[in-house]
Amino acid sequence: MVPVDNPIFRTTMELLTGTPLTPGNMPEVMTCGDQLYPRLWGDLRSAQRSISIQLYYCEPGRMAEEMRALLVERSHTGVRVFVLVDAFGAEDMPVAWLSSLRNAGVEVATFRPVHWWSLNRANNRSHVRAIAIDREVGYTGGFGLADKWFGDGRSRDEWRDTSVRFTGPAVGQLLAAFAIAWAEATGDLLTVDTTPDELTPAGSTSGKRGLTTPVTSGVDTMPVAGFLLTPPSLGSTRAERFLSLSIAAARHRLYISNAYFVPDTSFRRLLEKAAKAGVDVRVVTAGPATDVRTMLYAGRARYTALLKAGVRIYEYVPSMMHAKTIVVDGLWSAIGSMNFDNRSMVLNDEANFVSLDPDLGRSLEDIFATDVTMSHEITLAEFGRRPWWHVARERLADVLTRVL
Repeated sequence: MVPVDNPIFRTTMELLTGTPLTPGNMPEVMTCGDQLYPRLWGDLRSAQRSISIQLYYCEPGRMAEEMRALLVERSHTGVRVFVLVDAFGAEDMPVAWLSSLRNAGVEVATFRPVHWWSLNRANNRSHVRAIAIDREVGYTGGFGLADKWFGDGRSRDEWRDTSVRFTGPAVGQLLAAFAIAWAEATGDLLTVDTTPDELTPAGSTSGKRGLTTPVTSGVDTMPVAGFLLTPPSLGSTRAERFLSLSIAAARHRLYISNAYFVPDTSFRRLLEKAAKAGVDVRVVTAGPATDVRTMLYAGRARYTALLKAGVRIYEYVPSMMHAKTIVVDGLWSAIGSMNFDNRSMVLNDEANFVSLDPDLGRSLEDIFATDVTMSHEITLAEFGRRPWWHVARERLADVLTRVL
């Protein structure tokens, strides 16, 4: 595979994932709820035409009530509001919460309700987080509508997550992904009636420089980005192709932040191959503060082989690490909902903001470096001394990896 600074990489990624990468997108990265929610609330308050929200995880609490109040108020002013929640991820939301939205004129739908006659689809969820305001501003990442996402991401019970707010043509791609899910849930196919002036290029993807930027190896390219939707399919999936291409293209640095790091044999070998070829491969994942201990042990079942190949692994200490990001050679990056496990690769609908942009890549590398300072590095010598019962748990969890 060619490196990420070769134009062939962009063309290959576009063709194999079905995601056009276009100029004129401007991202703003947020690493915790203290940054995300105030920014999102402000955009919701300013909505004049439409709000489209698709969320996987929702639970009652302060964040849910604040969003409900904002959506009700906007709906009363004539803004058309759509809310789509996953039936499994939002199972704890009270019926009264959804009813209050409907009573205010909000159009509400549930994605794939679980019934006996649809059990064949029960395992395929929409894990997507996608919000669009006035067809001009988009949000995605690993966030949910729950109080545990609020906070600084460095205190106990305040989750560390990465989200991105963006403007530009990728918002239209987000809306198209929303329309696909909405059509399945309701039978109504929405039209994405954006016009060129509504998606006017916003400058570079970082907003820090002009449109033409010198990239490594002397290649001049305009920063480009897109909204990658990865639904399950027979054979190889978009998610698998995206991740395989990203790993294989690394030549210098490959930094992965992921809540549930459970690579299958093929991906583990790709990571090992990159590390043995001299790529600085590092992973920050959830540690003892994880919300799913089975995933922690399933991931640890892969540590020995990865560590022997030279991959450096860190477990985040302060709180639950829920971010899902990847940055390759400081140029190619992704922020979204995709975990590094079988469920995200082949079972769930997932979404990522993906970009070829050295400024965004540099920002994500800086965030990664900060996370490393708050993480415990797992060494091969230390890991080899873990108790036998930890090994037993890892082997048991490994058996369950196909359905986790």
